[in-house]
Amino acid sequence: MAEKTKGAAGEEADASKLIDQRIAELTDWRGAMLANARRIIRDADPEVIETWKWRGVPVWERSGIICTGETYKTAVKLTFAKGASLDDPSGLFNASLEGNARRAIDFHEGDTIDAPALTELVRAAIALNMTKATKKPKGG
Repeated sequence: MAEKTKGAAGEEADASKLIDQRIAELTDWRGAMLANARRIIRDADPEVIETWKWRGVPVWERSGIICTGETYKTAVKLTFAKGASLDDPSGLFNASLEGNARRAIDFHEGDTIDAPALTELVRAAIALNMTKATKKPKGG
């Protein structure tokens, strides 16, 4: 499979198709969990772009990476690229807590997603990305 990055609308459509395929391949609870997380992320902001990176990882972006959606045998993991810089009043982050930048949410079989809390986290990540994207470089 070709890696897809943001850019042309066709590339985004290809990435979305690859994410559709990943969800369809996961015939157990992980497919439903990833599909639900994807819906919440996309509903949080209509300008979210889906990409496909690192040889098969769904990525959601707006002015930079919001989060990735990895699947493992026992977890669906949403890793927020700048999660350490985000407020998490609902306590969604439960993995990768020791890093300087990333934070993750591991969902396991039987878990439910707190959609309002995840929506707010996604919007906070977008706001942070947009703030950093609009800063002008020093000396320029």
